[in-house]
Order: sequence, then C-alpha cells, then structure tokens
Amino acid sequence: MESPRPKRLYQVWKGSNRFFCGGRLIFGPDVASLFMTITLIAGPSIAFACQIIVKIHNREKLAHQQNAYDHNRILGYPVLIVALIITLADLIFLFLTSGRDPGIVPRSVRPPESDETFDGATPSMEWVSGRTPHLRLPRTKDVSINGFVVKVKYCETCFLYRPPRASHCSICNNCVQKFDHHCPWVGQCIGLRNYRFFFLFISTSTFLCIFVFIISWLNIIGERKHYKSLGKSMTGEIISLVLIIYTFIAVWFVGGLTVFHVYLISTNQTTYENFRYRYDKKENPYNKGLFGNFRDVFFSKIPLSMNDFRSWVLEDTKESGSIVSSNGINIISPNGKIDIEMGIKLSPGSKIPIPSILQNLDYSAIDDNLKVKSRQEDDVNPDPCDFPIDQEPSVEGSRDSDASCIEAHEQNASRTPDVISSGNNISNPNIHNVEQPLT
Repeated sequence: MESPRPKRLYQVWKGSNRFFCGGRLIFGPDVASLFMTITLIAGPSIAFACQIIVKIHNREKLAHQQNAYDHNRILGYPVLIVALIITLADLIFLFLTSGRDPGIVPRSVRPPESDETFDGATPSMEWVSGRTPHLRLPRTKDVSINGFVVKVKYCETCFLYRPPRASHCSICNNCVQKFDHHCPWVGQCIGLRNYRFFFLFISTSTFLCIFVFIISWLNIIGERKHYKSLGKSMTGEIISLVLIIYTFIAVWFVGGLTVFHVYLISTNQTTYENFRYRYDKKENPYNKGLFGNFRDVFFSKIPLSMNDFRSWVLEDTKESGSIVSSNGINIISPNGKIDIEMGIKLSPGSKIPIPSILQNLDYSAIDDNLKVKSRQEDDVNPDPCDFPIDQEPSVEGSRDSDASCIEAHEQNASRTPDVISSGNNISNPNIHNVEQPLT
C-alpha cells in the first residue's frame, strides 16, 4: 500500500475553477468567455488607434501642400495617448477581476460534530436533509449584525454555515464571501475580494465607450468641410461611423451596469441581495451611510485570501482502495478495508508475502493460551478411554544417585495416590514402573 502523495491544493481542488501559472491565477470554469470580452474591448480600441495613426501620418505627409489644412486635427497624439491609457487600464481591471480569488470560503472536510447540532426541534424549524440525512442540523442559524438578526444558511456542499452575505455559486461550485453574482463576461464570481476591480472595469469600459463615441462624432463633424456635406463626411470616415454605432450600443449595457452598481454601492447592497431580499422595502443591516459605503468598497483593505492554492496537501492513493466523495469524506470499500487492515488481499492462491507486521508477531503466548484452554476442557470433561499417566523411574535405578534425588523420589512416592493398573490396587511406592497420574 503506497503512502499518500503530496500535491498542491489547486490540483485537488473540489470546485469547478481553472488554475494557471501553478495555482497563482484562478478563473471560473467559463474562462473562455474572457477572450471574447478582451476582443470586444481591444478590437474597437485598436481600430480607433489605427485611424488616429493614419490621420497623423497623412497630415505630416501633406504638410507642405495647400489643401492640408482642409483636414481637422481632432485625431492627434493627445487623443491617441488617452485612448491607449484607458484601454490598458480597462484590460488590467478586467484581468484583476477575473484572475483572482473572489473570496472563496474553504470547504469543511466533514459535517459538524454532534455537539454542534441541535437536539431540540420546533415545528417551524426546517432541518437539513439530502446529503446528510443522519444529521439533525437546522437549515438556518440566526446571527446578529449591527443589532439586526440575520439568518445564515447551511451549505450541504461545503459542510458549513455560510458567513453573512456569502452564497454558493452553482457555476464555480464554491461559497463566496459577499457574493454579488457570477459574471460570464469575466468568467469569474464577483465577491468580496474582486468587487472593487469589477466596478472599475465596467466604469472604465463606460468611459472608454463615451470617449470614443464623442471623438468619432467630432471627427465626422470636423471633416464636413473637406467632404462638403455631413453625409459624405460619414461615408468618408467609415471607421468613425462604425465606432459610433458600436459604442452607442455598448454604452447602454456597460453604462447601465455602472449606474446600477453605483446605486448598490451607495446603499451597501449586492446584486444577489437586491434581487432576493429587496432592502428598498426593509431596513438594510449593512448600510453605513453614503460615505461609509463608498469607503468600504474603495478605501478599505482587501482581505487576504482564505485559501493558499499552492500549499501542499496529501492525496489518498487509489491503490489503497480509498476514494474521496464529493463532500470530502473518505469512503473505504470492503476490499480496500481488507487491504488496509491485513496488508494483502485474502484471495485463494495468492502469492503475496505476509507483511512484515504479521511476520514479527510473537505467537508463543497464543499457543500457551490455547494449550491451557484445551487442558481445562479436558479436566472438566475427561475421556474415559484416556489415561493421562507418566512413567515414574524405578527406585533401584536411582540408588546410586545423589541422596537429595532419592529423598525427592520418596517424597513424591509418598504423595502419589493409588491408581488402577491391570485390575490390581497398587499402593507400594517401591514397586518398579509405578504408573502415576499427571499432576
């Protein structure tokens, strides 16, 4: 039986996450959608930058010609630099949102102990069932938050009571602190540790759309003098026209999302809480006021991750017959149990040698116990056909021996009871070959 092999935590992680760079980067299972998001951001930005570069090149090429002043100078180096900075910042915020731990709560390897359960039951209490039917655990527990009683739920997948504001993401299969939502555009959950970067990502995307939209319109209007009409200017500046249409559609999505999250931040809500609990109809226990809520999001220290994905953990080997279920409890099959306890499989004709732990056992004590037990059984139920007698050496053969030996024989003979031998009563100890019973 091989010993458990150490592996990195991310290699045996039970969630649906995808890890890269040796566990340093963690993504959701839909990380492929991140490439589409990058394309939707970088593609229009590259087209906009190329248009500016072409404009600059044409102006420098035609600087000595008289009609060079017919073209406007809206698309110049300042616009190019600002566009590149916004695009780069947007991609960085996207990467920080998607590639970090959003606040995953570590799973418990086992259900709560019996002393953590509740013996009493009330008619209004709902009990945990399903994956843990043998436990008597309430599905919810009450905790106090800022003087308000808040219910926290028991997660049957992670075997723990979720912290306040945490929820289990069905896509990533993890409980996430201050769970907001799972964003398919970034391929990651949005939670306590990446919500700040998510808001910066969508707000920067909104600003980039507005910036490109305004500059493209100014370019078309400025080129109207060269094309003699606005319609011809739009057809002549086809890249600007496409960017106007694209950013107009995109800004409704990212802009609306940004405005919605500004409202959530100002009231200290998450998207999950807003749709589920409707704090606009009841008091929010997490609300700290407008400035306090913004300070919590943007000017507070981001807590460290609760998981060290590069730490070493032991993995059960398949050779030992032990498997790990989805809930983290070791389940040993009957054959595997024989392997663990005996060291071998007890199959007929097996040529596997006896393990060393069995070879080193002392069997003498076991044999002595068996003999004593057998002798006691014989004393209780003796066999009438069995005469347990020993031959006593003759006195004549011992006359030449030591005096102490003779005295010992005489003492033994005097204590020897009469036995029946060949139908005669023999009581003389000096007769040769006297049969005596076992003492």
